Amino acid sequence: MKTPRPYLEHILQECEFLIERVKGISFEDFVKDPVLTRAFVRSLEIIGEAVKNLPKEFREKHSKVPWKEIAGMRDKLIHEYFGVNYRIIWETILKEIPELEKQVKEILQKEK
Repeated sequence: MKTPRPYLEHILQECEFLIERVKGISFEDFVKDPVLTRAFVRSLEIIGEAVKNLPKEFREKHSKVPWKEIAGMRDKLIHEYFGVNYRIIWETILKEIPELEKQVKEILQKEK
């Protein structure tokens, strides 16, 4: 079985990046900045890809984390890149990413 730690660490790194970079900017600033929009989308893609690499048994063991939804967002970003809704990206970063960061930190502590 693949060890989940490297994937969890990637998820945590991207969560920390998103949380730090979103501070002090508005949605309007975000959508006007192509470097930032691409960076944020890419971070969410990396999170989704890391989730897809977590063993099924591990995801089932930690079922409070919305793994399926995270992987689904990654698929939408990768396959429907012409129709990316930046409002959804923004809301996900503000509302969901801090909770994911917390959950991943807790899992990493338990899985030492």
